[in-house]
Amino acid sequence: MTELAAGEVGVWRLAAQGVLPRAGGAAEVVRRLGAVQAQDLRAAATAVALRTADGGDDLARALATGEVVRSWPVRGTLHLIGRDDLRPVLRLCARRTVAASARRRAQLGIGEADLAVALRCAQELLTGSRGASRADLLAAFERAGQPTAAGRGYHLLFQLSATGALCQGPLLGREQAFVLLEEWLPAAGAPGGPEGAGDAAEDEEAAARWAERYLRGHGPASAADFAGWTKLPLGMARRAFAAVRGGFEAVQVDGVEHLVDPAVAGLVAAHRRALRELHLLPGFDEFLLGYAHRGHVLAREHADRVVPGGNGVFRGTLVAAGTVVGTWTRAGEGISADWFAEPSAAQLAALRRRAAALPSGRLG
Repeated sequence: MTELAAGEVGVWRLAAQGVLPRAGGAAEVVRRLGAVQAQDLRAAATAVALRTADGGDDLARALATGEVVRSWPVRGTLHLIGRDDLRPVLRLCARRTVAASARRRAQLGIGEADLAVALRCAQELLTGSRGASRADLLAAFERAGQPTAAGRGYHLLFQLSATGALCQGPLLGREQAFVLLEEWLPAAGAPGGPEGAGDAAEDEEAAARWAERYLRGHGPASAADFAGWTKLPLGMARRAFAAVRGGFEAVQVDGVEHLVDPAVAGLVAAHRRALRELHLLPGFDEFLLGYAHRGHVLAREHADRVVPGGNGVFRGTLVAAGTVVGTWTRAGEGISADWFAEPSAAQLAALRRRAAALPSGRLG
């Protein structure tokens, strides 16, 4: 088995994720990555644009046509995901999140009858339309006697989306409209939520298919990384990796087997210098969020500067030679950088170039 130095992991992942070389449009980028964490829509749009062939912001078009949607398919967190991937991933992953959230539903006073009322409200408001804003949907819940304060409204939206009734589709100004999934993306077969779940054998096959997709856009990665990304049981993740192992190159990183698309080594060889240069990646980027273990690319002593106080809010990162060397935030039309160590003149010049070319991430 090939040994891959821990310091090379980040460079290889930049290539696998299409930071360089870039290819395709927004829908192709999202499909390549499988899913793109997107509770911050502007950050997600920036992440996608940074990986498109021309660096353009064509995500709005992909959302308008339904090629890409936003929902809660994995980890109970909003993600951009391709239209053909949403239902199978909801069946495989989201139903586990729904089951795990039962206690929270009880704390919020949400029972099956409440969910039925919320679903009826959504259907009455959205049927035959291009969608409605979050505020309009929450107002409809309130009119039907369903309180939405203290996170209850958010949880109703999450529950209806994770079970395949709703998703977020086209833009309404700078936010996405909620739409009925079956109207926006008509499809035959079982619904995309827990009710459409298959048996254990079908789950194992679905996990293997999703592991293959994950590895194409994230390798080198371990089974533990895949389990962390999906919140699937580690045993299932290991079996999924074993099922697809023949299609990937196995590399050893610090004694742990990682799988990677065989094409990545060639991409790294062809673009090594450019890959090792400075890159600006937005908050919540898959470069960090796509893995359970981030120690190969982010030193432990700097983790709190990327996620201050461990609050779950990831800042944008400065990445050089595949390693996080600082953070950045938007400041008006420019950026403000926070380096972990005193930057060189070459790094400062690279930062100016990257900042000038940074996509706006604004949609609508």
